[in-house]
Amino acid sequence: MNRRIGILVGTAFLAVATACGTPQTTPEQAPVPPAQSAPADDPANQPGRVPPAGSDPLPATQIEAQALPEGYPVEAWTADGGKTVGLSAQEGGCGKASAEVTSQAADQVVLTIVETTPEKAEMCTMDIRFVKVAVELDQPLGDREVVLKSEQRKS
Repeated sequence: MNRRIGILVGTAFLAVATACGTPQTTPEQAPVPPAQSAPADDPANQPGRVPPAGSDPLPATQIEAQALPEGYPVEAWTADGGKTVGLSAQEGGCGKASAEVTSQAADQVVLTIVETTPEKAEMCTMDIRFVKVAVELDQPLGDREVVLKSEQRKS
């Protein structure tokens, strides 16, 4: 009989100890999930991917970007009555982005986004940045197609 009492007391003690060790929360005390912000790849979080105020974003149907690397930003806009075309460019580490007019025709304008990196190896950060670059056209862009290409160069 003493053994049964000992087992019951031990079981009761164990149950009480376990209950005391487990924190109980009420709905008011439940952890609050962190606030959700816009994803890092959302252009709104990357100033280099947002057209400047007063510019006119180009519709996606006017941009041909198949020659750009996968995942490269494809944002373009015009300013100054269409004579300036602005682009989002990607640069990283010691690289610096720029753009050049490769050709201008009646139906299309070909622009090359250039990332120039130093000829000699040097210590650089491993970040990727999106910056705005612009080119000047001979005539306003109008309805011409914008063909985007990319190139890497050493300085």
